[in-house]
Amino acid sequence: MAAAFSQNREEPARRGAELRARALELAEIELHAYEPLLEALRLPREDPARADRVREASDTASRSPLEIARIGAELAELSAELARTGNPNLSGDAIAGALLASAGAQAGARLVAINLTEGAAVSEAHQAAARAAAARDRALS
Repeated sequence: MAAAFSQNREEPARRGAELRARALELAEIELHAYEPLLEALRLPREDPARADRVREASDTASRSPLEIARIGAELAELSAELARTGNPNLSGDAIAGALLASAGAQAGARLVAINLTEGAAVSEAHQAAARAAAARDRALS
């Protein structure tokens, strides 16, 4: 809403709609992303393929929450900018958007960290969460 009524509304509204659509797709993907990991974890510990299957399934299960963290960060930044420079009558909507986007980024980053515990994806997820938190704080100030 805040993007649709901002002075430079075409780009923020278009980008916000794209990100929202992708986030909805990712929510559907995320519903089943953990199933292959559960299957791999059910394999007997002595199965020689178990470690590779668990590692691969963990990596796969982390892709959608990592993208959710990235999207959350971008949406939080977009919302923070709209809260500061957009239509003052809609600043509450922009702030709400920043809060919700930041929460989504934090949740996505936490899922990546749980699935992988370390590595480049975990670092990237933490960075996205930090960007989102900074944007949330800007929106609130």
